[in-house]
Amino acid sequence: MKTLRIKEKSIFELGGEGKRGIDLPEPEGLAPAAIRGSAARAEAPDVPDLSEVEVVRHFTRLSKLNYGVDDGFYPLGSCTMKHNPKINEVVASLDGFKWAHPMLPYGMVQGSLKAMKMLEKALNEITGMDGCSLQPAAGAHGELTGVMMIRAYLEKKGNPRSIILIPDSAHGTNPASSAFSGYQVKEVASDESGCVDLNALANVLDENVAGMMLTNPNTLGIFEKNIRKIADMLHEKGALLYMDGANMNAMMGKARPGELGVDVMHLNLHKTFSTPHGGGGPGSGPVCFRKHMDPFQPAPVVDGDGGSYKLDWNRPDSIGKIHGFYGNFLVTLKALAYILSLGGDGLEKASEDAVLAANYVRASLKGVYHIPFDAPTLHEVIFNDKLQEEFGVSTLDIAKRLIDYGIHPPTIYFPLIVHGALMVEPTESESKEEIDYFIQIMKKIAEEAKESPKLLHEAPHDTPVRRLDETKAARNPLLRYGGGKNDG
Repeated sequence: MKTLRIKEKSIFELGGEGKRGIDLPEPEGLAPAAIRGSAARAEAPDVPDLSEVEVVRHFTRLSKLNYGVDDGFYPLGSCTMKHNPKINEVVASLDGFKWAHPMLPYGMVQGSLKAMKMLEKALNEITGMDGCSLQPAAGAHGELTGVMMIRAYLEKKGNPRSIILIPDSAHGTNPASSAFSGYQVKEVASDESGCVDLNALANVLDENVAGMMLTNPNTLGIFEKNIRKIADMLHEKGALLYMDGANMNAMMGKARPGELGVDVMHLNLHKTFSTPHGGGGPGSGPVCFRKHMDPFQPAPVVDGDGGSYKLDWNRPDSIGKIHGFYGNFLVTLKALAYILSLGGDGLEKASEDAVLAANYVRASLKGVYHIPFDAPTLHEVIFNDKLQEEFGVSTLDIAKRLIDYGIHPPTIYFPLIVHGALMVEPTESESKEEIDYFIQIMKKIAEEAKESPKLLHEAPHDTPVRRLDETKAARNPLLRYGGGKNDG
């Protein structure tokens, strides 16, 4: 539609003096001002005047500029932007859950507490762990919680130690979570296969190391085949293994981290288990752990098995409360509905289909785009712009050109160990037809890079806003309208 290619004016530009969305009678007498003193305004706020139809059309047009997984292919690598079955939204909207309040007495929220306990048990079964806390609000919050538990565990032994090891192929939030927990960070290099270099690990592993944060599968989409050996090396030094489980969508039903030597891990329910993602709502990053980590989990803990449920606050070694209440409850309900509807076989099939889709993309585009690592990949595949650099075309040019064809660009320039990375994760919820269209367009863009590089340099062509100065936008964002008398 032509209207979607026109830059929408701000609501301040649309406004005009004398316009009204509703007519109200003139007040007979004004009540005394509720706000007085320095908090009172000296003049009326500079808000726009619009008619009702202008307001409706303005926000409707803006809504059509949004792009989400319900619009089309959304191949963000390492983010698992997949379709969320709508039935799970219905379950979370049931009145008994929707109107529950965390301050209600236990007798009025037995169903909610039981659902939480059911999800904890399901996640433990999937991961091979012994315990689970639903409190963390998202993935990085789960990381922080897990590292805090490691610190508490080691402090109980008499020495919290000072270093967390992080592979160069890990998620970018891992170093921040370690630093927030008071640890120094040391990077561990990858070997030629894209996995942790065991010799590099041995060189930095000593009694000062508290643990290692291992993303598995890593951000190259490669399963860390030496994870059991890595766990043994850490445990021999009295250190612990943390696993970043953000990529669990590749492993469900195939591998259980608890059986691979992992001590504590987090899961991104908003990635793997059907909850909102990417602006669609709050996330959830539960932490699962082995039995020896149980005393240090966040308080309170859901207590009760088949009988009366309550919250246990008597946890003297706990790291304490890390969420306003007990986690993003309605998000966890959607994950529980997803797990119960698919069952163990369904979850395993989801992982199989996700890995199949990624490898189909890999095989179809091999030779068209460079693949920096030959090792087998699971749920995502990494390309880069090495073959297009010859024509002066970069990863950013390719990503911007995809927008002209109605495809959301994949993750770009990450992981950092791959120059010019294009990180594609199709997930299990895309049809072959949708994936084939993506492959077709990627091949077409590769041809355009050879024949008309300028076309890519100037992309996108069919959007209301053309290419931006992304460095300036990140460092000096203009978050406020500057066309009125109160402009900043």
